[in-house]
Amino acid sequence: MTGAERTTKALWSAWWRRWPHWVPRATALWAVLYAAFGLACALSGASAPGWAVVAVGVLGASVSAAVVWYGLGPALRVLLWVVCALAGTIAFSLLMDVITLVLGQGVDSGASAANKALAAVGAVLLAATARSDRLPAGTAVREPSAAPRPVQLISLAGTLAFVPYVGMKLVWASGGTFAGISGEEMLAVSERNGASGIFLTLESWGLDPTALLAVLGVFLLWGLVRPWGQVFPRWAPFLRGRRVPRWLPLAPALLGAATLAPYGVLGVGYLALATADVVTMRRGDFHSSGDALLVAWIGIVAFAVHGIALTIAARSYWLRTRPTDRSNPQAAQRQLPHSRRPHHALDCDRSKTWRSSGGCGR
Repeated sequence: MTGAERTTKALWSAWWRRWPHWVPRATALWAVLYAAFGLACALSGASAPGWAVVAVGVLGASVSAAVVWYGLGPALRVLLWVVCALAGTIAFSLLMDVITLVLGQGVDSGASAANKALAAVGAVLLAATARSDRLPAGTAVREPSAAPRPVQLISLAGTLAFVPYVGMKLVWASGGTFAGISGEEMLAVSERNGASGIFLTLESWGLDPTALLAVLGVFLLWGLVRPWGQVFPRWAPFLRGRRVPRWLPLAPALLGAATLAPYGVLGVGYLALATADVVTMRRGDFHSSGDALLVAWIGIVAFAVHGIALTIAARSYWLRTRPTDRSNPQAAQRQLPHSRRPHHALDCDRSKTWRSSGGCGR
């Protein structure tokens, strides 16, 4: 690394550590731009909810500007979380648009997709501003560690929930029949609904794209709970031994959790009502509403369980990789998982008289 690169890296690191100081201003700037975007959509008649976006942007700009001027108080913190919840609600289903673009298909509305993306950025900035006076600006990198066993068991449940879904998709992709509909019929439905060439090509090879995405979701889930999600393992060429940037797994995890968890939980509620004949289940492209209900249960349960597991795993990863303060080694030691703490610290924990004997420093 050259001297210029080291200087640039040091400046970037110093600027990033000062995020509690600049994030309220960044949030205010985002809110102004978001309100302007909403106003442009409203005046142009775009499909995005323009005036609602303007309202959220104005409210976000007012609250974040107040934080810049007066500091973060309890009332302003509550208002920030309210605007964050509104922005998160607007950003719902952003993952679906991302998947659609990855598979080479066009989104239904460019303005709506841009609205969701801007709202997602705002939700992150608003949450960071709401916590800008609570998180320590540490610099010490923690030792890689696995998530607690309960979190790993929840991740296992999130993995197993996708097994019926992937099996169903692979049956159709291989030309078989499930829920009264054959693979050829499903392929015809995909073509009729405007599936991209990439999607249809993978289907012709016996690979369902959504099943592949489910496998990637499981890979992400275990990366969040195992140490190889913090340091690239030996089977990662050119990267092994390097630290994994925190944002790399957290960004898709938070995006996936914010979409799959509420979509799955609300979907389970709707399907429960449909199963009890309280509401009518439309058959769609299936031969009967019973077939549609069966397929919906398989998919929605997978989304709900995996989304909840992703939420819990992402929180665990966030806490386990949060930098610590080098100037306070005792606090850093307390934040380490119990199995990763030094042996002399564990011995002191087991001793009932360590304080009277002078502590662990001996």
